[in-house]
Amino acid sequence: MGIDKESDISANLQIGPTTLGMVRIYVEADGLELPLDFDPEEAEEIAEELRAAAEAARGMGSSKGKSPKR
Repeated sequence: MGIDKESDISANLQIGPTTLGMVRIYVEADGLELPLDFDPEEAEEIAEELRAAAEAARGMGSSKGKSPKR
């Protein structure tokens, strides 16, 4: 599955600090549990990528004449 392909899979996402000073992104879906730990600098880079992707998605939504989903 590519990043731009729709999916019917639903998942729960949790993000928070660990007791070891890492940032954990925890994904749970269909019996799968995936804890992903990042150092704070990596987490900030991921946050920047998320913001950039959100901005790009806003641009794509408005260019197609669609209102953004909330």
